[in-house]
Amino acid sequence: MKLLLGQKDVNPNNSGQCGHTPLARAARNGHEGAVKLLLGREDVSPNSSSRSGRTPLSWAARNGHEGVVKLLLGQKDVNPNSSSESGHTPLTRAVKNGHEGVVKILLEWENVNPDIPDTKYSQTPLSWAAEEGHQGIVTLLLGRKDVNPNSASKSRQTPLLLATVNGHERIVKLLLGWEDVNPNIPDTEYGLPPLGWAAGNGDEGMVKLLLGREDVNPNIPDTKYGHTALSWAALKGREGIVKLLLGRKDVNPDIPDKMSGRTPLSWTAAKGYDGIVKVLLRQKDVNPDSPDKYRRTPLSFAAENGREGVVKLLLAREDVNPNSSNKYGQRPLSFAALRGHEGVVKLLLGRDDVSLDHLILSGQGPLSWAAGHGHEGIVKLLLARADVSPDTPDPWNGQTPLLRAAGNGHEGVVKLLLARGDVNPDRSNWSGETSLILALRNGHPGVAELLRSRHSPSTQ
Repeated sequence: MKLLLGQKDVNPNNSGQCGHTPLARAARNGHEGAVKLLLGREDVSPNSSSRSGRTPLSWAARNGHEGVVKLLLGQKDVNPNSSSESGHTPLTRAVKNGHEGVVKILLEWENVNPDIPDTKYSQTPLSWAAEEGHQGIVTLLLGRKDVNPNSASKSRQTPLLLATVNGHERIVKLLLGWEDVNPNIPDTEYGLPPLGWAAGNGDEGMVKLLLGREDVNPNIPDTKYGHTALSWAALKGREGIVKLLLGRKDVNPDIPDKMSGRTPLSWTAAKGYDGIVKVLLRQKDVNPDSPDKYRRTPLSFAAENGREGVVKLLLAREDVNPNSSNKYGQRPLSFAALRGHEGVVKLLLGRDDVSLDHLILSGQGPLSWAAGHGHEGIVKLLLARADVSPDTPDPWNGQTPLLRAAGNGHEGVVKLLLARGDVNPDRSNWSGETSLILALRNGHPGVAELLRSRHSPSTQ
Protein backbone atom coordinates (compact mmCIF):
# COMPACT_ATOMS: atom_id res chain seq x y z
CA MET A 1 0.00 0.00 0.00
CA LYS A 2 2.89 2.36 0.79
CA LEU A 3 4.25 1.82 -2.73
CA LEU A 4 0.89 2.52 -4.33
CA LEU A 5 0.31 5.65 -2.29
CA GLY A 6 3.70 6.89 -3.43
CA GLN A 7 2.61 6.90 -7.06
CA LYS A 8 1.49 10.28 -8.38
CA ASP A 9 -1.30 8.83 -10.50
CA VAL A 10 -2.93 6.88 -7.63
CA ASN A 11 -6.08 8.49 -6.22
CA PRO A 12 -6.37 7.62 -2.49
CA ASN A 13 -10.03 8.67 -2.55
CA ASN A 14 -11.13 6.52 -5.49
CA SER A 15 -14.60 5.35 -4.46
CA GLY A 16 -15.32 2.83 -7.21
CA GLN A 17 -18.80 1.69 -8.24
CA CYS A 18 -20.08 1.20 -4.67
CA GLY A 19 -18.87 4.58 -3.50
CA HIS A 20 -16.51 3.07 -0.91
CA THR A 21 -13.12 4.77 -0.62
CA PRO A 22 -9.98 2.82 0.32
CA LEU A 23 -10.28 4.30 3.81
CA ALA A 24 -13.87 3.07 4.12
CA ARG A 25 -12.87 -0.43 2.99
CA ALA A 26 -9.94 -0.56 5.37
CA ALA A 27 -12.09 0.70 8.26
CA ARG A 28 -14.89 -1.77 7.49
CA ASN A 29 -12.48 -4.71 7.56
CA GLY A 30 -10.50 -3.57 10.59
CA HIS A 31 -7.15 -3.02 8.87
CA GLU A 32 -5.59 -0.62 11.37
CA GLY A 33 -2.28 -0.32 9.55
CA ALA A 34 -3.94 0.68 6.29
CA VAL A 35 -6.16 3.16 8.12
CA LYS A 36 -3.09 4.78 9.72
CA LEU A 37 -1.37 5.14 6.34
CA LEU A 38 -4.41 6.67 4.69
CA LEU A 39 -5.11 9.06 7.57
CA GLY A 40 -1.53 10.23 7.31
CA ARG A 41 -2.32 11.74 3.94
CA GLU A 42 -3.60 15.32 3.82
CA ASP A 43 -5.73 14.53 0.77
CA VAL A 44 -7.70 11.76 2.53
CA SER A 45 -10.86 12.85 4.31
CA PRO A 46 -11.96 10.80 7.34
CA ASN A 47 -15.54 11.84 6.59
CA SER A 48 -15.75 10.53 3.03
CA SER A 49 -19.11 8.86 2.60
CA SER A 50 -20.56 6.19 0.33
CA ARG A 51 -23.67 6.64 -1.76
CA SER A 52 -25.74 5.59 1.23
CA GLY A 53 -24.02 8.17 3.44
CA ARG A 54 -21.86 5.66 5.37
CA THR A 55 -18.54 7.06 6.62
CA PRO A 56 -15.40 5.06 7.56
CA LEU A 57 -16.28 5.60 11.24
CA SER A 58 -19.76 4.21 10.61
CA TRP A 59 -18.28 1.04 9.07
CA ALA A 60 -15.73 0.56 11.81
CA ALA A 61 -18.35 1.05 14.53
CA ARG A 62 -20.82 -1.27 12.85
CA ASN A 63 -18.25 -4.10 12.66
CA GLY A 64 -16.81 -3.57 16.14
CA HIS A 65 -13.28 -2.55 15.18
CA GLU A 66 -12.29 -0.67 18.34
CA GLY A 67 -8.76 0.18 17.23
CA VAL A 68 -9.95 1.70 13.96
CA VAL A 69 -12.66 3.67 15.79
CA LYS A 70 -10.01 5.19 18.09
CA LEU A 71 -7.81 6.11 15.09
CA LEU A 72 -10.68 7.83 13.31
CA LEU A 73 -11.85 9.68 16.41
CA GLY A 74 -8.31 10.97 16.77
CA GLN A 75 -8.77 13.04 13.63
CA LYS A 76 -9.69 16.64 14.43
CA ASP A 77 -12.09 16.98 11.53
CA VAL A 78 -13.92 13.67 11.93
CA ASN A 79 -17.68 13.91 12.47
CA PRO A 80 -18.62 11.42 15.21
CA ASN A 81 -22.35 12.02 14.58
CA SER A 82 -22.36 11.47 10.81
CA SER A 83 -25.52 9.75 9.68
CA SER A 84 -26.40 7.60 6.69
CA GLU A 85 -29.57 7.78 4.60
CA SER A 86 -31.39 5.81 7.28
CA GLY A 87 -30.23 8.28 9.92
CA HIS A 88 -28.00 5.77 11.72
CA THR A 89 -25.00 7.35 13.42
CA PRO A 90 -21.81 5.38 14.19
CA LEU A 91 -23.11 5.00 17.76
CA THR A 92 -26.40 3.57 16.54
CA ARG A 93 -24.54 1.11 14.30
CA ALA A 94 -22.42 -0.08 17.21
CA VAL A 95 -25.43 -0.33 19.51
CA LYS A 96 -27.57 -2.35 17.09
CA ASN A 97 -24.79 -4.88 16.63
CA GLY A 98 -23.97 -5.16 20.31
CA HIS A 99 -20.40 -3.82 20.18
CA GLU A 100 -20.20 -2.66 23.78
CA GLY A 101 -16.52 -1.74 23.59
CA VAL A 102 -17.10 0.58 20.62
CA VAL A 103 -20.11 2.13 22.35
CA LYS A 104 -17.98 2.86 25.41
CA ILE A 105 -15.30 4.51 23.26
CA LEU A 106 -17.83 6.67 21.43
CA LEU A 107 -19.62 7.74 24.62
CA GLU A 108 -16.30 8.91 26.08
CA TRP A 109 -15.99 11.35 23.17
CA GLU A 110 -17.26 14.80 24.06
CA ASN A 111 -18.82 15.57 20.69
CA VAL A 112 -20.84 12.38 20.44
CA ASN A 113 -24.59 12.91 20.77
CA PRO A 114 -25.98 9.71 22.37
CA ASP A 115 -29.63 10.49 21.74
CA ILE A 116 -29.94 11.02 17.97
CA PRO A 117 -32.90 9.07 16.51
CA ASP A 118 -32.71 7.46 13.10
CA THR A 119 -34.85 8.85 10.30
CA LYS A 120 -36.69 5.63 9.41
CA TYR A 121 -38.11 4.56 12.77
CA SER A 122 -37.09 7.52 14.98
CA GLN A 123 -35.42 5.13 17.41
CA THR A 124 -32.56 6.37 19.56
CA PRO A 125 -29.53 4.24 20.45
CA LEU A 126 -31.17 3.41 23.79
CA SER A 127 -34.30 2.18 22.00
CA TRP A 128 -32.23 -0.08 19.73
CA ALA A 129 -30.23 -1.45 22.65
CA ALA A 130 -33.42 -2.19 24.58
CA GLU A 131 -35.04 -3.87 21.57
CA GLU A 132 -32.01 -6.00 20.75
CA GLY A 133 -31.42 -7.02 24.36
CA HIS A 134 -27.96 -5.50 24.87
CA GLN A 135 -28.00 -5.05 28.64
CA GLY A 136 -24.47 -3.72 29.03
CA ILE A 137 -25.07 -1.06 26.39
CA VAL A 138 -28.34 -0.04 28.02
CA THR A 139 -26.44 0.48 31.27
CA LEU A 140 -23.83 2.62 29.50
CA LEU A 141 -26.46 4.80 27.82
CA LEU A 142 -28.51 5.26 30.99
CA GLY A 143 -25.36 6.55 32.63
CA ARG A 144 -25.50 9.58 30.37
CA LYS A 145 -27.51 12.57 31.59
CA ASP A 146 -28.25 13.60 27.99
CA VAL A 147 -30.07 10.36 27.16
CA ASN A 148 -33.87 10.46 27.33
CA PRO A 149 -35.06 7.12 28.85
CA ASN A 150 -38.57 7.74 27.51
CA SER A 151 -37.63 8.53 23.92
CA ALA A 152 -40.37 7.30 21.62
CA SER A 153 -40.17 6.02 18.05
CA LYS A 154 -42.54 6.98 15.24
CA SER A 155 -44.99 4.42 16.55
CA ARG A 156 -44.41 5.80 20.06
CA GLN A 157 -42.54 2.74 21.27
CA THR A 158 -40.34 3.60 24.23
CA PRO A 159 -37.22 1.64 25.26
CA LEU A 160 -39.27 0.04 28.05
CA LEU A 161 -42.02 -1.02 25.67
CA LEU A 162 -39.53 -2.44 23.14
CA ALA A 163 -37.76 -4.42 25.85
CA THR A 164 -41.11 -5.68 27.15
CA VAL A 165 -42.41 -6.78 23.76
CA ASN A 166 -39.18 -8.61 22.99
CA GLY A 167 -39.04 -10.37 26.36
CA HIS A 168 -35.84 -8.82 27.72
CA GLU A 169 -36.59 -9.07 31.46
CA ARG A 170 -33.19 -7.92 32.68
CA ILE A 171 -33.39 -4.76 30.62
CA VAL A 172 -36.96 -4.10 31.78
CA LYS A 173 -35.79 -4.49 35.37
CA LEU A 174 -32.92 -2.10 34.66
CA LEU A 175 -35.19 0.52 33.09
CA LEU A 176 -37.80 0.26 35.82
CA GLY A 177 -35.08 1.03 38.33
CA TRP A 178 -34.86 4.55 36.91
CA GLU A 179 -37.39 6.94 38.41
CA ASP A 180 -37.47 8.98 35.21
CA VAL A 181 -38.81 6.04 33.20
CA ASN A 182 -42.55 6.31 32.60
CA PRO A 183 -44.00 2.77 32.62
CA ASN A 184 -47.41 3.76 31.23
CA ILE A 185 -46.60 5.17 27.78
CA PRO A 186 -48.58 3.30 25.07
CA ASP A 187 -47.58 2.87 21.45
CA THR A 188 -49.63 4.44 18.66
CA GLU A 189 -50.31 1.33 16.58
CA TYR A 190 -52.41 -0.47 19.18
CA GLY A 191 -52.34 2.05 22.02
CA LEU A 192 -51.02 -0.60 24.41
CA PRO A 193 -48.75 0.28 27.35
CA PRO A 194 -45.98 -2.17 28.36
CA LEU A 195 -48.21 -3.97 30.88
CA GLY A 196 -50.86 -4.58 28.22
CA TRP A 197 -48.26 -6.06 25.86
CA ALA A 198 -46.82 -8.31 28.56
CA ALA A 199 -50.27 -9.53 29.60
CA GLY A 200 -51.34 -10.24 26.02
CA ASN A 201 -48.10 -12.07 25.26
CA GLY A 202 -48.47 -14.27 28.31
CA ASP A 203 -45.17 -13.16 29.85
CA GLU A 204 -45.74 -13.66 33.60
CA GLY A 205 -42.22 -12.65 34.59
CA MET A 206 -42.58 -9.37 32.75
CA VAL A 207 -45.99 -8.71 34.30
CA LYS A 208 -44.51 -9.26 37.78
CA LEU A 209 -41.71 -6.78 37.08
CA LEU A 210 -44.08 -4.12 35.76
CA LEU A 211 -46.56 -4.56 38.60
CA GLY A 212 -43.66 -4.00 40.98
CA ARG A 213 -43.75 -0.33 40.07
CA GLU A 214 -46.40 1.42 42.15
CA ASP A 215 -46.98 3.99 39.43
CA VAL A 216 -47.97 1.38 36.85
CA ASN A 217 -51.63 1.90 35.97
CA PRO A 218 -53.14 -1.57 35.36
CA ASN A 219 -56.44 -0.17 34.11
CA ILE A 220 -55.24 1.66 30.98
CA PRO A 221 -57.24 0.44 27.97
CA ASP A 222 -55.62 0.21 24.55
CA THR A 223 -56.82 2.76 22.02
CA LYS A 224 -57.67 0.27 19.28
CA TYR A 225 -59.99 -2.20 21.03
CA GLY A 226 -60.31 -0.72 24.50
CA HIS A 227 -58.93 -3.79 26.30
CA THR A 228 -57.15 -3.40 29.63
CA ALA A 229 -54.24 -5.66 30.61
CA LEU A 230 -56.71 -7.88 32.48
CA SER A 231 -58.99 -8.06 29.48
CA TRP A 232 -56.10 -9.11 27.19
CA ALA A 233 -54.95 -11.75 29.67
CA ALA A 234 -58.49 -13.06 30.11
CA LEU A 235 -59.42 -13.34 26.45
CA LYS A 236 -56.12 -15.10 25.67
CA GLY A 237 -56.50 -17.57 28.53
CA ARG A 238 -53.53 -16.40 30.63
CA GLU A 239 -54.79 -17.59 34.02
CA GLY A 240 -51.54 -16.97 35.88
CA ILE A 241 -51.42 -13.38 34.68
CA VAL A 242 -55.08 -12.84 35.53
CA LYS A 243 -54.29 -13.88 39.11
CA LEU A 244 -51.24 -11.59 39.20
CA LEU A 245 -53.27 -8.62 38.02
CA LEU A 246 -56.12 -9.29 40.43
CA GLY A 247 -53.53 -9.27 43.20
CA ARG A 248 -53.28 -5.52 42.74
CA LYS A 249 -55.88 -3.69 44.81
CA ASP A 250 -56.26 -0.99 42.20
CA VAL A 251 -57.23 -3.37 39.38
CA ASN A 252 -60.80 -3.00 38.19
CA PRO A 253 -61.87 -6.49 37.06
CA ASP A 254 -65.09 -5.40 35.38
CA ILE A 255 -64.04 -2.73 32.86
CA PRO A 256 -65.82 -3.28 29.51
CA ASP A 257 -63.90 -2.79 26.28
CA LYS A 258 -64.76 0.22 24.17
CA MET A 259 -65.55 -1.63 20.95
CA SER A 260 -68.25 -4.06 22.09
CA GLY A 261 -68.72 -3.29 25.77
CA ARG A 262 -67.61 -6.76 26.85
CA THR A 263 -65.97 -7.36 30.22
CA PRO A 264 -63.11 -9.81 30.93
CA LEU A 265 -65.72 -12.29 32.23
CA SER A 266 -67.67 -12.04 28.99
CA TRP A 267 -64.58 -12.87 26.91
CA THR A 268 -63.50 -15.79 29.10
CA ALA A 269 -67.03 -17.19 29.17
CA ALA A 270 -67.13 -17.24 25.36
CA LYS A 271 -63.67 -18.85 25.16
CA GLY A 272 -64.50 -21.50 27.75
CA TYR A 273 -61.68 -20.74 30.19
CA ASP A 274 -63.29 -22.32 33.25
CA GLY A 275 -60.38 -21.55 35.57
CA ILE A 276 -60.36 -17.84 34.77
CA VAL A 277 -64.14 -17.68 35.03
CA LYS A 278 -63.89 -19.11 38.55
CA VAL A 279 -61.26 -16.56 39.51
CA LEU A 280 -63.29 -13.65 38.16
CA LEU A 281 -66.52 -14.82 39.77
CA ARG A 282 -64.77 -14.72 43.14
CA GLN A 283 -64.27 -10.98 42.76
CA LYS A 284 -66.92 -8.97 44.63
CA ASP A 285 -66.99 -6.19 42.05
CA VAL A 286 -67.53 -8.45 39.03
CA ASN A 287 -71.05 -8.44 37.62
CA PRO A 288 -71.70 -12.02 36.37
CA ASP A 289 -74.63 -10.83 34.28
CA SER A 290 -73.04 -7.73 32.70
CA PRO A 291 -74.51 -7.04 29.23
CA ASP A 292 -72.44 -5.77 26.31
CA LYS A 293 -73.54 -3.11 23.81
CA TYR A 294 -75.94 -5.62 22.25
CA ARG A 295 -77.24 -6.71 25.66
CA ARG A 296 -75.52 -10.08 25.48
CA THR A 297 -74.42 -11.54 28.81
CA PRO A 298 -71.54 -13.91 29.66
CA LEU A 299 -74.08 -16.75 29.85
CA SER A 300 -75.31 -15.93 26.36
CA PHE A 301 -71.80 -16.23 24.91
CA ALA A 302 -71.02 -19.39 26.86
CA ALA A 303 -74.28 -21.01 25.67
CA GLU A 304 -73.70 -20.11 22.04
CA ASN A 305 -70.20 -21.56 22.07
CA GLY A 306 -71.11 -24.74 23.93
CA ARG A 307 -69.02 -24.01 27.02
CA GLU A 308 -70.74 -26.40 29.42
CA GLY A 309 -68.32 -25.87 32.30
CA VAL A 310 -68.80 -22.11 32.19
CA VAL A 311 -72.58 -22.45 31.85
CA LYS A 312 -72.61 -24.59 35.01
CA LEU A 313 -70.61 -22.01 36.91
CA LEU A 314 -72.87 -19.16 35.84
CA LEU A 315 -76.14 -20.99 36.42
CA ALA A 316 -75.01 -21.79 39.96
CA ARG A 317 -75.18 -18.06 40.67
CA GLU A 318 -78.43 -16.55 41.92
CA ASP A 319 -77.59 -13.24 40.30
CA VAL A 320 -77.44 -14.67 36.76
CA ASN A 321 -80.62 -14.38 34.70
CA PRO A 322 -80.95 -17.43 32.40
CA ASN A 323 -83.63 -15.66 30.37
CA SER A 324 -81.68 -12.50 29.53
CA SER A 325 -82.37 -11.35 25.96
CA ASN A 326 -80.08 -9.46 23.63
CA LYS A 327 -81.33 -6.56 21.50
CA TYR A 328 -82.71 -9.05 18.97
CA GLY A 329 -84.61 -11.07 21.56
CA GLN A 330 -82.19 -14.02 21.55
CA ARG A 331 -81.72 -15.81 24.86
CA PRO A 332 -79.05 -18.30 25.99
CA LEU A 333 -81.43 -21.20 25.25
CA SER A 334 -82.03 -19.91 21.71
CA PHE A 335 -78.31 -19.73 21.01
CA ALA A 336 -77.65 -23.21 22.41
CA ALA A 337 -80.57 -24.69 20.41
CA LEU A 338 -79.45 -22.98 17.21
CA ARG A 339 -75.83 -24.18 17.53
CA GLY A 340 -76.78 -27.71 18.53
CA HIS A 341 -75.20 -27.72 22.00
CA GLU A 342 -77.28 -30.43 23.61
CA GLY A 343 -75.38 -30.45 26.90
CA VAL A 344 -75.91 -26.73 27.36
CA VAL A 345 -79.62 -27.07 26.57
CA LYS A 346 -79.88 -29.76 29.28
CA LEU A 347 -78.21 -27.47 31.79
CA LEU A 348 -80.48 -24.56 30.95
CA LEU A 349 -83.62 -26.70 31.05
CA GLY A 350 -82.54 -27.86 34.49
CA ARG A 351 -83.40 -24.41 35.74
CA ASP A 352 -87.08 -24.12 36.67
CA ASP A 353 -87.14 -20.48 35.64
CA VAL A 354 -86.03 -20.99 32.03
CA SER A 355 -88.79 -20.00 29.62
CA LEU A 356 -89.49 -21.69 26.27
CA ASP A 357 -92.19 -19.39 24.94
CA HIS A 358 -89.98 -16.49 23.86
CA LEU A 359 -89.51 -15.55 20.21
CA ILE A 360 -86.66 -13.53 18.72
CA LEU A 361 -87.24 -10.73 16.22
CA SER A 362 -87.37 -13.23 13.35
CA GLY A 363 -90.23 -14.97 15.16
CA GLN A 364 -88.38 -18.20 15.95
CA GLY A 365 -88.20 -19.88 19.35
CA PRO A 366 -85.72 -22.52 20.61
CA LEU A 367 -87.76 -25.43 19.22
CA SER A 368 -88.04 -23.80 15.82
CA TRP A 369 -84.28 -23.18 15.71
CA ALA A 370 -83.45 -26.75 16.71
CA ALA A 371 -86.00 -28.27 14.31
CA GLY A 372 -84.89 -26.15 11.37
CA HIS A 373 -81.25 -27.18 11.86
CA GLY A 374 -81.92 -30.86 12.46
CA HIS A 375 -80.76 -31.07 16.09
CA GLU A 376 -82.78 -34.16 17.05
CA GLY A 377 -81.41 -34.51 20.58
CA ILE A 378 -82.35 -30.95 21.43
CA VAL A 379 -85.80 -31.32 19.83
CA LYS A 380 -86.40 -34.36 22.10
CA LEU A 381 -85.36 -32.39 25.17
CA LEU A 382 -87.63 -29.48 24.30
CA LEU A 383 -90.62 -31.66 23.41
CA ALA A 384 -90.34 -33.35 26.79
CA ARG A 385 -91.19 -30.05 28.46
CA ALA A 386 -94.82 -29.55 29.40
CA ASP A 387 -94.66 -25.85 28.59
CA VAL A 388 -93.49 -26.29 25.00
CA SER A 389 -95.73 -25.22 22.10
CA PRO A 390 -94.68 -27.48 19.23
CA ASP A 391 -97.04 -26.10 16.60
CA THR A 392 -96.80 -22.34 17.10
CA PRO A 393 -96.18 -20.43 13.84
CA ASP A 394 -93.83 -17.48 13.79
CA PRO A 395 -95.55 -14.12 13.24
CA TRP A 396 -93.50 -13.17 10.19
CA ASN A 397 -94.12 -15.98 7.70
CA GLY A 398 -96.16 -18.57 9.58
CA GLN A 399 -93.38 -21.18 9.76
CA THR A 400 -93.84 -23.85 12.45
CA PRO A 401 -91.10 -26.20 13.69
CA LEU A 402 -92.54 -28.95 11.43
CA LEU A 403 -92.57 -26.68 8.37
CA ARG A 404 -88.90 -25.76 8.97
CA ALA A 405 -87.81 -29.35 9.56
CA ALA A 406 -89.73 -30.63 6.51
CA GLY A 407 -88.41 -27.89 4.25
CA ASN A 408 -84.82 -28.69 5.27
CA GLY A 409 -85.18 -32.45 4.99
CA HIS A 410 -84.63 -33.43 8.64
CA GLU A 411 -86.47 -36.78 8.75
CA GLY A 412 -85.61 -37.59 12.37
CA VAL A 413 -87.02 -34.28 13.58
CA VAL A 414 -90.12 -34.67 11.41
CA LYS A 415 -90.76 -38.10 12.98
CA LEU A 416 -90.47 -36.64 16.48
CA LEU A 417 -92.91 -33.83 15.70
CA LEU A 418 -95.40 -36.06 13.92
CA ALA A 419 -95.46 -38.36 16.94
CA ARG A 420 -97.07 -35.53 18.83
CA GLY A 421 -100.83 -35.34 18.79
CA ASP A 422 -100.75 -31.55 19.02
CA VAL A 423 -98.83 -30.98 15.76
CA ASN A 424 -100.94 -30.35 12.64
CA PRO A 425 -99.18 -31.81 9.57
CA ASP A 426 -101.53 -29.92 7.25
CA ARG A 427 -100.79 -26.45 8.60
CA SER A 428 -99.52 -24.04 5.97
CA ASN A 429 -97.34 -20.97 6.21
CA TRP A 430 -98.47 -17.48 5.18
CA SER A 431 -97.63 -18.35 1.56
CA GLY A 432 -100.02 -21.32 1.64
CA GLU A 433 -97.25 -23.92 1.61
CA THR A 434 -97.69 -27.04 3.72
CA SER A 435 -94.91 -29.23 5.07
CA LEU A 436 -95.57 -31.75 2.25
CA ILE A 437 -95.29 -29.07 -0.43
CA LEU A 438 -92.01 -27.80 1.05
CA ALA A 439 -90.56 -31.32 1.29
CA LEU A 440 -91.46 -32.13 -2.32
CA ARG A 441 -90.28 -28.79 -3.67
CA ASN A 442 -86.92 -29.07 -1.90
CA GLY A 443 -86.32 -32.68 -2.94
CA HIS A 444 -86.85 -34.55 0.32
CA PRO A 445 -88.81 -37.71 -0.67
CA GLY A 446 -88.28 -39.43 2.70
CA VAL A 447 -89.86 -36.52 4.55
CA ALA A 448 -92.68 -36.38 2.00
CA GLU A 449 -93.47 -40.06 2.60
CA LEU A 450 -93.61 -39.52 6.36
CA LEU A 451 -96.01 -36.62 5.88
CA ARG A 452 -98.26 -38.53 3.45
CA SER A 453 -98.70 -41.24 6.06
CA ARG A 454 -100.08 -38.63 8.46
CA HIS A 455 -102.26 -36.62 6.08
CA SER A 456 -106.04 -36.85 6.30
CA PRO A 457 -107.79 -38.69 3.34
CA SER A 458 -109.11 -35.38 2.02
CA THR A 459 -105.57 -34.07 1.46
CA GLN A 460 -104.07 -37.19 -0.10
